[in-house]
Amino acid sequence: MTEGYHEVTYDDGDRYKGEWNAGGKRHGYGVLYFSDGTVFAGQFANGMNTGNGSLTFPDKSKYEGQFADGKFSGFGVFSNASGMKYEGEFKDGKMEGCGRVTFEDGSSGRPRQEGTFKDAQLVTGGKQGAAIKQAQQAQEQGKAAADKANALEG
Repeated sequence: MTEGYHEVTYDDGDRYKGEWNAGGKRHGYGVLYFSDGTVFAGQFANGMNTGNGSLTFPDKSKYEGQFADGKFSGFGVFSNASGMKYEGEFKDGKMEGCGRVTFEDGSSGRPRQEGTFKDAQLVTGGKQGAAIKQAQQAQEQGKAAADKANALEG
C-alpha cells in the first residue's frame, strides 16, 4: 500500500479510513470502526492507536485522551453512559495513578474517590488538582485529534 490516505475494510468487518505510512501501516490521523460498533478516531503510529484520540463504545461510554500501543495510557477522561467519569492517569487501559471519580449525582462519593489508583481501585486518598487539570487538557487534545481524523477525506 502506498503512503497517504486510504479506506480499507478488513475480513473481520472492521473498517479504517485515514493515513498510512510507506510501510503499509496506519500512521497519522484516522478513524477505525470496529465490527462491534466501537469507534476510535485520532492518531496512529505504526499501525496502533498511539497519541491523542477518542474511543467510543457501543454503550456510549467514551475515553478521550492519550493512548499508547492501542490502550488508554497517560492522561485522559473516561465517562460512561450514566454520567460517571474518571479524570486522571491511565496505564495499560486501566485507571492507574492520580485522579478522581465523579458519580452521576456530581459527587465523588464517601469516602471521596480522589487520590492514587492502582488496578482501578483507590489506594491513597488526597486532592489531585494537577492530575485532573492534565486529564482535562488531554481530553481536549483527544477531541481535537478525533475531529481532525473525522475531517479526513480521500
